[in-house]
Formats: sequence, structure tokens, C-alpha cells
Amino acid sequence: MVTKVKGDPYYWLLAIPSMLLLLEMIITLKIRKGQDYKWFSPAIFLFLISIIPSFWILELDNHYKATSDHECIMLRSSENVSEVIDQKLFLRSDITYEYLKNLKKEISSNCSNEWILLLYEILLLILIVGKWLLPLAGGVTREELSELLLIFVGTAADILEFSSETLSEFKENSPRLVYIVLSVWTWSMLQFPLHVAVVKSKPANEGEQEAGEVSLLTEYRTDIWSIVEALFIQDGPFLVVRLTVMIYCNVFHHMLLFFAFKNFLVIILHLYRLHVICQDSRSRASRGSAVPCV
Repeated sequence: MVTKVKGDPYYWLLAIPSMLLLLEMIITLKIRKGQDYKWFSPAIFLFLISIIPSFWILELDNHYKATSDHECIMLRSSENVSEVIDQKLFLRSDITYEYLKNLKKEISSNCSNEWILLLYEILLLILIVGKWLLPLAGGVTREELSELLLIFVGTAADILEFSSETLSEFKENSPRLVYIVLSVWTWSMLQFPLHVAVVKSKPANEGEQEAGEVSLLTEYRTDIWSIVEALFIQDGPFLVVRLTVMIYCNVFHHMLLFFAFKNFLVIILHLYRLHVICQDSRSRASRGSAVPCV
């Protein structure tokens, strides 16, 4: 898509970082005997750093050029979609070069916003299904993997709504805010390679657990990571951007207000959860069974 939009074959060089996935596959199969890492997934991280620059180029190109000067087809009805598919699959008998040629023609006639949104959706689906198909990490149970996939689905829905709905609010005279939204989107995507939200700590033995020697950070690792994720990776930055849109861009409607309030509510609930953890730690510290929360 980038090569087609920019009209320069040198943009195929953006695919070079994806070659690192082959190296990661060899290391995982040969050295690690088919086991992924416990806390971090290099395959997802390498996939993201290889694909995110293409999204930046597409979005910046879409916001810097005047796309309203020509008519384009909106892919928002079954007739539009079937027309595109029919023209590519059934008008030609040669489904190789002619297929790609017709695909390029159809992409040119459709709105860039529609194709970019479709690519966002495909990216998030690949991350979810791809994580499901990846080798199971050492120390990660199937129950934790299923919980992680459910978290991925919720996170992907929030990120998709943020990227599509927030970028659509900007005019062509707001390039700085486009950079800010893309930066926040990139930052939020980097939580997908992490497994900290579901991998639970396991004490060395039951006697150690009964003796109360498990630290606060170890015992509440998943809760603390969820709080950090909400405050600094997803809901916190999303709330700041949405407030900026409402205040700086003077854009105000019920959907934007709803999602901003949702981000604010999630942050308040996580702060309340942090307060509960600290209170529990203090009560246990008073009995000499835990380290007090600072």
C-alpha cells in the first residue's frame, strides 16, 4: 500500500525489518526448543516495528494531501465491497499479474480513509490470532494465555476506536496533532509484546508463602502492571489526547465525550485499586507480615 500510494518502489525497503522475524524463528526453534519468552514476545515486537512505519507514512500522506478533490468509493455497503471483489476475481482468468493490476486500480478509486481503517483492523486481528498461534512461553499456562488473548481483544478495540475516531477529527491544518495521535497510538501498540498482565508470580515453596516473605511487588505484579498500563500506556494518554481535541481543536460531540469519560473512569478505578493494595499492604505490615507500601 505504501509503495502504491507514494508511487516509489524504494518503499519496498520498509519490508527489510520483517526479515528479523526469520532470525527470531530460528532462535526460538533451535535454541529455545520451540518455547517463547515468559515476559516478552520478540516475534510480536519485531512485527510491530516492521509494520508501524508504514502506517505512519499512510496516515501522514492521507492528512497532507487534499483527498476531497476527487470522488472516491466508500466501502460501507455490501454492493461496494462485492463490486470491488467481483471486478478483481471474476473479470480476468489470469489471477496473478492481472489480479494485482486490477487491485491497484480499485484501491485508487476507494477512499484512503477506508483502506487505512481496514489495514488497522487487519493489523489488530493478526496480533490477536498470531499470538494465539505462537509457541507457548515457558512458565505461561494455557489459562494465562487465554486471559492474555481476552485482554488483547479489549485493548485492540480501544486502540482501533482511538486511532480511527480521533484522527478523523483533525483538519489539514493540524499536523502537530496528527503526529501526537500517531505517537500515542504507537506507544499503546507496544503493550502487545508484554505478558506481565497475566503471568502470576509463584513463590518458591508454600512455607515461604506462609511466612509472608513474598514482596508486595511480586504478589501484586499483575495488578500493578494493569495500573501502570492504564495510567501511562493506554487510558491516560488517550484521555490527554481527547481532552486536547476538545479544548484545542474545539471539537465536542457525544461520542468523544463518552470515550473521554470512559478513560477517566478507568483511571479512577485503577487508582482506587492501587489504594486498596496499599491499604492491604499497611494492614499486613502492622502485623509484621508484609513490607509497607510507600
